[in-house]
Amino acid sequence: MRVAAVQFKADRVNPKGARASLARWVGRAAIGSDLVVCPEMAATGYIFANRAAASLVAEDPTGPTFQALRVHAKENAAWVVAGFPERAGDTLYNSAMVIDARGELAFVYRKTLLFEADETWACPGDSGYVAFETPFGRFGVGICMDLNDPMFLEWSTDSELDALAFPTNWLDEGGDVWPYWRWRASQAGTTLIAANTYGHDAPLDFVGRSAVVTAARVLAGAPKQGDVVVRATLKR
Repeated sequence: MRVAAVQFKADRVNPKGARASLARWVGRAAIGSDLVVCPEMAATGYIFANRAAASLVAEDPTGPTFQALRVHAKENAAWVVAGFPERAGDTLYNSAMVIDARGELAFVYRKTLLFEADETWACPGDSGYVAFETPFGRFGVGICMDLNDPMFLEWSTDSELDALAFPTNWLDEGGDVWPYWRWRASQAGTTLIAANTYGHDAPLDFVGRSAVVTAARVLAGAPKQGDVVVRATLKR
């Protein structure tokens, strides 16, 4: 399985430009990849003061972000996972779209275990966890805080995943995040493809350091700052 994590920081002032920039990075990452993972809330940034603020950028699963990314999925026969603020009728979710190698929407995963910054606008997810069978292997999806949920880790282990696509906006808490991700990868029984953002999004700071990690080691990793793609090849 050839995997890529896109480390990306969205331009909060120019959402349309941020989406276009994200799509360019996904286009680069998709070349030669089977699975591309983008950050949580990849094109919009993460922090919203309230539901009204999030509503301004929330979109349907097949909205403009999907339309921008599906082109690269189809052209490169790659699966793409990207976080976005989902509008479902009157309800908002912190979600991740799963685009298959044909450029079609395969699933929308809704974050189950919310962080306190989600609670100002998002409802807890009700999608459940899903494993995707592909010619290159079996993968699942979890978003950020889900990695701290014992039920999610148990599901991942029971599902015998080859990889876990992990869109995140992981905070900078002053230490090295890789050992923690490796520990959680061991509990999930799989390889973690962590796509993170970086820098300041008031009032929080994010650690970057997107990586592909197993329990044993870091297969590929990014610095704390900068838009970048990290790649690894996983053996089944």
